[in-house]
Amino acid sequence: MPLITTKEMLLKAQREHYAVGAFNVENMEMVQAVIAAAKALDAPVIMQTTPSTLRYASPEYFYANAACAAEEAGVCAALHLDHGSDYALAVRTVHAGYTSVMIDGSQKPFEENVKITAEVVRMCSSVGIPVEAELGKVGGKEDDLDGGSGDAYTDPVQAEVFTERTGISSLAVAIGTAHGFYKGEPKLDFGRLQEIREKVSVPLVLHGASGVPDEAVRESIRLGICKVNFATELRVAFTDGIKEVLEKHPGTIDPKKLGAAGRERVTALVMEKMKVCGWDK
Repeated sequence: MPLITTKEMLLKAQREHYAVGAFNVENMEMVQAVIAAAKALDAPVIMQTTPSTLRYASPEYFYANAACAAEEAGVCAALHLDHGSDYALAVRTVHAGYTSVMIDGSQKPFEENVKITAEVVRMCSSVGIPVEAELGKVGGKEDDLDGGSGDAYTDPVQAEVFTERTGISSLAVAIGTAHGFYKGEPKLDFGRLQEIREKVSVPLVLHGASGVPDEAVRESIRLGICKVNFATELRVAFTDGIKEVLEKHPGTIDPKKLGAAGRERVTALVMEKMKVCGWDK
């Protein structure tokens, strides 16, 4: 089936108390892997790309891959711009066919974040595309995304004001997660998440879930998270698949064999994460 937007997908997850897994894809094989997992579990799924990934290959290339894979498999899938860096990139991805956009103004002062987010919402609303934004700073570093120290958690009162003033469809919250892997076990502020949920009606998003214990992810979903992002673990799985082939067969030169091994590892991982998100129906 054609790619769909994330709006109804996330609202359904909110009503039924599960989360949609959102997986960063960086090549054709990762797109295929994510779609294969969705088909195997008959699960909704979000594929997403960061600005650095879109410097590797254009939004048009990724749209073509994602649309073809979803159409062939007949799965319920969306293509999302993750951590969109500016208005121009949001416009380009919408023109390319993306069905969901994030604008990340979380590094800016509150009023600037409101301003750029509202501008992107106005543009996307004109063509029916939902917008995710972030308030507070998710820590760590992934790609060229630097969240800093991660000590600027989302303020529940500000979250309510931000959501009302911008008109966003979903809100990424900072409650103790970070991009990349963790040095120790992350401690999530579930009390803060519960306060945010009480003040904000739109679906909430958890970034930086790679390395977060499964039980913590499940508790976040119980408290209102409707979309969970995974990226770093997929990279590791893909690379480990290639390494295994080269260790067993060091003379391998066929990139298809390497790509297939990485794809298999990513498919298995995505299925695991979908089940953690509550898609074990």
